[in-house]
Amino acid sequence: MFVSDFRKEFYEVVQSQRVLLFVASDVDALCACKILQALFQCDHVQYTLVPVSGWQELETAFLEHKEQFHYFILINCGANVDLLDILQPDEDAIFFVCDTHRPVNVVNVYNDAQIKLLIKQDDDLEVPAYDDIFRDEEEDEEHSGSESDNGSEPSEKRTRLEEEIVARTMKRRQRREWEAQRRDILFDYEQYEYHGTSSAMVMFDLAWMMSKDLNDMLWWAIVGLTDQWVQDKITQMKYVTDVGVLQRHVSRHNHRNEDEENALSVDCTRISFEYDLRLALYQHWSLHDSLCNTCYTAARFKLWSVHGQKRLQEFLADVGLPLKQVKQKFQSMDISLKENLREMIEESANKFGMKDMRVQTFSIHFGFKHRFLASDVVFATMSLMESPKKDSSGTDNFIQALDSLSRSNLDKLYHGLELAKKQLQATQQTIASCLCTNLVISQGPFLYCSLMEGTPDIALFSKPASLTLLSRYLLKSFVFSTKNRRCKLLPLVMAAPLSVEQGTVTVVGIPPETDSSDRKNFFGRAFEKAAESTNSRTLHNHFDLSVIELKAEDRSKFLDALVSLLS
Repeated sequence: MFVSDFRKEFYEVVQSQRVLLFVASDVDALCACKILQALFQCDHVQYTLVPVSGWQELETAFLEHKEQFHYFILINCGANVDLLDILQPDEDAIFFVCDTHRPVNVVNVYNDAQIKLLIKQDDDLEVPAYDDIFRDEEEDEEHSGSESDNGSEPSEKRTRLEEEIVARTMKRRQRREWEAQRRDILFDYEQYEYHGTSSAMVMFDLAWMMSKDLNDMLWWAIVGLTDQWVQDKITQMKYVTDVGVLQRHVSRHNHRNEDEENALSVDCTRISFEYDLRLALYQHWSLHDSLCNTCYTAARFKLWSVHGQKRLQEFLADVGLPLKQVKQKFQSMDISLKENLREMIEESANKFGMKDMRVQTFSIHFGFKHRFLASDVVFATMSLMESPKKDSSGTDNFIQALDSLSRSNLDKLYHGLELAKKQLQATQQTIASCLCTNLVISQGPFLYCSLMEGTPDIALFSKPASLTLLSRYLLKSFVFSTKNRRCKLLPLVMAAPLSVEQGTVTVVGIPPETDSSDRKNFFGRAFEKAAESTNSRTLHNHFDLSVIELKAEDRSKFLDALVSLLS
């Protein structure tokens, strides 16, 4: 059921209990977790934190800990499947689920006893009505012709029997009609997968309602929202609306900067609203590298071609930036050039057809020296979490990423930024090689691209978030590179090797790249149906249903089934 009063029905319930916290491996979940941890520390709530990257890990961890806890909190996992069916918990276990995955499973919505959904009602959830989905099983009809009827006339008995047969037939027909209607309603409801309000924002709202919100918590909420925007999980409209909500909180928390009398000390944390450039990590990199490795600019300049490189040079000349300045670290550029840099770049970008070169975002200052944009932190944290180092486990990476969000661990954040640069460079190089060697092919209803074993940097794309981001960027770039109008409107299916020993590949489905795109993804259901109809050996282990693992030998029959399903 949906929790209406988070404070009363959630926080005050768990405040005096020992709680188990399951946190998914994405940046928004980490930020929500940081806010909740800070609240728990304020109120001395005992909790155990368990990172989970998929359903198997969640089930294993639950089995391991279920004896010791009655209250479980799930962040960014658990809302879009029947949780009780998967975990089979005892009747006294209670789950609080704060998850951005939509649609929310109807069993979770209508289970009042064990499932409490920490989900904002103002997201258009469109949950079907209870009576359309569930109905009480009717008791078996009493047997006709009971002993009391013995004395009645045979003709009366026959008439009554006929009436009962007609009534039963009608009931069966109604039942069949209801079941068919139920299937249609559920299909319409569950067909598309999409994302709702960021979990970090939901947790920040809770902190704000309890008057325990701090500047740090506000920053984590901002990073959670920016993560959704960077990964294209929400529409531009939703992003701008949520930025507006957070902007009011930023003004409330940081208004003392301008006031001379009550000025904050220099080393305090300051958050400010920015209308900044859409260039990845440009303040920690050189402007040239950032332009080359940001998907927005790389795709529009078509930097994988010689002509594209020329257009970049023309663009820099139009801005009036010498190459010597552009290729050195941003921090070392001439101050005179940096003063009006954003306006200059935006003006030239408009001439080159890039209308959205600047976006609404936030930045944070730690004293004089350290300044980060929200997107910088998202890229750094994501890279730490999906670091492909041989000797580090998923839990180690999770803890590194979680630590990098604290201002006391800036060295970890800077390390994350370096990893993020490598990741972005590898992404653009892979996109260039896919486009130049025509690896993106049209299968009819969708585009398909497969990365081969032995591709440079393939290890970086074995993790789901990195592969999804590569797929999104590849589709955007492909739309700009192709002259075929029909191909511009197609979705993309991407496959990358996962494990050579086990012979498995990760398959990701990306919705079509259009301006009016509502970011809804139909591949989750399509993958399930295609795997069922061909008996392909797949593993639907990821919390995003549009990411699956597949045996390499079954790939061709799986794709054939997908083509016929979507045609």
